[in-house]
Amino acid sequence: MGRALSNRGAVRTGRTATLALVAVALLTARVCAHAQAAVCRAQGGPGSRPSIGLVLSGGGARGYAHLGVLRVLEESRIPVDCIAGTSMGAVVGGLYASGMTADAMQARLEHVNLADIAFDVEKRADLPQSQREDSRLYVGSVGFGADGVKLPAGLVQGNRLQALLQEWTSTLPLNAPFDTLPIPYRAIATNLSTGDEVVLDHGSLPLAIRASMAMPGLFAPTELDGAALVDGGLVNNLPTDVARSMGAQVLIAVDISSPLRPLDALSSPTDVMQQMLGILIHQNVGRHRAQLTPNDVLIKPALGNLSFSDFARANEAIEAGASAARAVLPQLRRFALTPEQYAAYRAAHVARRPQPVRLAHIDVHTRGDVPAERVSKFLDLHPGEVYDPLEVNRDLQTLVTSGDFETATQQLIDDPDGPRLVIDAKEKSWGPNFLLFGLGLSSSSEDEGGFRLNLGYRRPWLTPSGLELRADSTLGSDLLRFNTELRQPLSASMGYYVAPYAEFERRFASIYDDDTGVRLTQYHLQSERVGVDFGLPLARLGDFRIGLAYSHAYGSAVYNIPLDDGSLLYPDVSGREVSARAKLVIDQLDDPLFPRTGYFTELRVERSVFGQSSPFIELYGKAIGAVSLGRHSFNASVEAGGDIGGQNAANPLGFTLGGFQHLSAYAADQLSGNSMLYAQLTYLNQLMQFESAPLEGLYAGVSFEAGNVWQQGDRFASGALKRSVTLFTSVTSSFGPLYFGVALAPGGRRNIYFQLGHTY
Repeated sequence: MGRALSNRGAVRTGRTATLALVAVALLTARVCAHAQAAVCRAQGGPGSRPSIGLVLSGGGARGYAHLGVLRVLEESRIPVDCIAGTSMGAVVGGLYASGMTADAMQARLEHVNLADIAFDVEKRADLPQSQREDSRLYVGSVGFGADGVKLPAGLVQGNRLQALLQEWTSTLPLNAPFDTLPIPYRAIATNLSTGDEVVLDHGSLPLAIRASMAMPGLFAPTELDGAALVDGGLVNNLPTDVARSMGAQVLIAVDISSPLRPLDALSSPTDVMQQMLGILIHQNVGRHRAQLTPNDVLIKPALGNLSFSDFARANEAIEAGASAARAVLPQLRRFALTPEQYAAYRAAHVARRPQPVRLAHIDVHTRGDVPAERVSKFLDLHPGEVYDPLEVNRDLQTLVTSGDFETATQQLIDDPDGPRLVIDAKEKSWGPNFLLFGLGLSSSSEDEGGFRLNLGYRRPWLTPSGLELRADSTLGSDLLRFNTELRQPLSASMGYYVAPYAEFERRFASIYDDDTGVRLTQYHLQSERVGVDFGLPLARLGDFRIGLAYSHAYGSAVYNIPLDDGSLLYPDVSGREVSARAKLVIDQLDDPLFPRTGYFTELRVERSVFGQSSPFIELYGKAIGAVSLGRHSFNASVEAGGDIGGQNAANPLGFTLGGFQHLSAYAADQLSGNSMLYAQLTYLNQLMQFESAPLEGLYAGVSFEAGNVWQQGDRFASGALKRSVTLFTSVTSSFGPLYFGVALAPGGRRNIYFQLGHTY
């Protein structure tokens, strides 16, 4: 990728079986300083003043304190002639070196959720419809291939952070020495293969920053010139020696590293491993702090218990940094410039917008099964056109969100025959096969409860044309379901596809007495369906499918009562038919099962073409809307369905109501008929937000529900609607929402329930 890496030292390595042992090896590296050119020169003041190097350490969200320090330096007219940073210090230092002021950085950060950016939290509405479909059933996935089961190299790929950095530094040359930045700059990373310290001094500034903060196990390594680079804090969290080697005569060092935790706070093996890493980081910070001279200034903000991931406490960290800087102003004022001198200094450190570049070549590199044409389709750029790095960055972010690639980066290279844009798209390293999983548990006072285990399989890009195999299965106490589908794209530009599929389902359905609610019997139902659909994705809104299918269904009562004429009280049901079906889905909810913002619409119509049963038309529709105001959220939905003519053979018991969030005071599927109407309104109040996974938030809420079903021949929506009121508490988690509540209905009916997951 046209980048030279400067290695600094060697590491004593041994056999590594865990991340902890890797960290031990990396952090016990013997680091020897390189001699570098003295690029840190005093500007904008008297020739006799010393050159000042700013050293910014890593510490995650604690790094917001660096902004407070920079703000005080600017207010006091203290110049900075070069910067060396590690991890979060590399982020703040790199942006400052690019010409951005502390106030400009703070203003931009106030308009983004840096926690979501840092941890690659994508809005669900921005995902392709196929991924939104998966999120309704599954909570996670693993990959596997010829080498066995594989996981991502990090929980976070860092694509959104890299995209944000690319956007904020779009006025800079994309591939240039960092000595040519408004302020000379170095970022510190660690070579994951050798344990060597790596000083990044040229190339793509966003990639250098991204590499410096790639904490092993959390963030995926950054690949540069074939080397896997991770967080520089493992070998040099306070790079005073790097700033000194740049020519800095005086250092202002800001140490925001996390304190060690007391022994009684270590309650798990993970806590112990984090403490071990903290000890080793403290050791390398201690060595570099010991190298500071009386002329240097050390700033240690009092950040208390503010943790690595406390991005919501940004203002607190900024003020702590400002207070710590003000405390050492007596030491700093000797470096202060006059107003005129500082104005000249700032003028010399403003980023210069590069001249427009007209591309001579565009090279796309991919690794894996996905062809380069897939990447080119996302790029709205061709040779001969003027290069807009910000627009290319947006195209690459859309590409990564599509789900085929782990990362996608860009670099501009000056070739003898003209500027060349190189796009490097890395396919997911943990494929090519993906196994998805989800779990649902249900228990209530009105029925037995049960479980559902969902397993899915995805194999994309079976052919260069994009053929994908999708398989989904559900194993539950009341349900066994399996379906498989092949999706073959027909157009790269429009996105439409053809999808032959096969489905199998076996389930139990109870029949209840309408007046008493007593279960009379239980039907054992089985159905098979094969068909082919034509599909069209509706941008990122949803999906439309239309197709033909053959269905076969039959069922019989598990226990029955013989009648005097020899027949049974609960007769067997069966049917075969060919039908045409059209289905429209618009899905813009933030969460499919716990919506707080967005909307959802599903419309379905199915018409029999020929079969054993009477001709029928089945209509179904559902709409959901959700809105949030601070910690208060409201969501409402309406659902209706009905058969016109005969009975759908694939659905012999018709539509059902009853169960969790479907008239909660009634047992699951207690009400059944040929038509159905249901509506609900839910209020949520967020009581608490948790700072660490797997728990996310604690809510209390109330739901108001109304609905009923009607049999063939009854007028739709005739008679009174059944009602239900539910009071509940809920915890959102990585495994799906967890509910505990009580539902009440007129006539003394009540249902106490516990609910976890994505399937009930």
